Amino acid sequence: MNHLVLLSGGKDSTAMALRLREVEPRDYTYLCTPTGAELPDMEAHWSKLEGMLGQEIVRVGERTLMGLCVEQKAIPNYRMRFCTRLLKIAPFKAYLVNSMPAVGYVGLRADEAQREGVTYTEPEIKDGLTQRYPLSEWGWGISHVRGYLAELGVTIPPRTDCDVCFFQRLGEWWRLWREHPDRYERGVLLEATLGHTFRSDQRDTHPAALADLRQEFEEGYVPRGADQLHLDIETGTRCAICSM
Repeated sequence: MNHLVLLSGGKDSTAMALRLREVEPRDYTYLCTPTGAELPDMEAHWSKLEGMLGQEIVRVGERTLMGLCVEQKAIPNYRMRFCTRLLKIAPFKAYLVNSMPAVGYVGLRADEAQREGVTYTEPEIKDGLTQRYPLSEWGWGISHVRGYLAELGVTIPPRTDCDVCFFQRLGEWWRLWREHPDRYERGVLLEATLGHTFRSDQRDTHPAALADLRQEFEEGYVPRGADQLHLDIETGTRCAICSM
């Protein structure tokens, strides 16, 4: 029986993986599905976790977000989230097919009744996979997760999703432009190449195109509260898989 821990690197999956190692020691395989668009502190976080867990986190999937956008000739949006499907779910399913029978551990908390794990309809997975939600089993809510991570001295990166995620708020784009201008410019180039934008025209009164938005930033515009913006999103429409 394989024991597979899906480890996005967010607070919930991080707490789950570390606590499982303490209370249910066994031979786990820790998995993540990187997109090639993670910020440096996210990569550093995965490396730190490998040290704490005492083993390598297996990187599943070979495609990158930028390569996928070029391949699809499109940029993901809330109606067309092919990034999650092709970079996260599909590679993990392919890994599962070759890992049956298995127990899969998912970081859903006890206070997240509105969220559900991924449902697998493929017979070769459905018949061989048992899914567990340890945080829910332990009755752990957000306060338990935060308290446990604080005890261990583990700090979750402000951003666990992609650097150019279309879900970002205006202040997050400003932070990306200020702190990672090379990543911001990569988004600008992709928009120019594909003729689409990460931001919607209807989202707010500011330009949708990153190049035009950059001009506003360069002229001194700072979104309200951006300097103090806490980016650890607890609720909303963030990718549930990337944020666990």
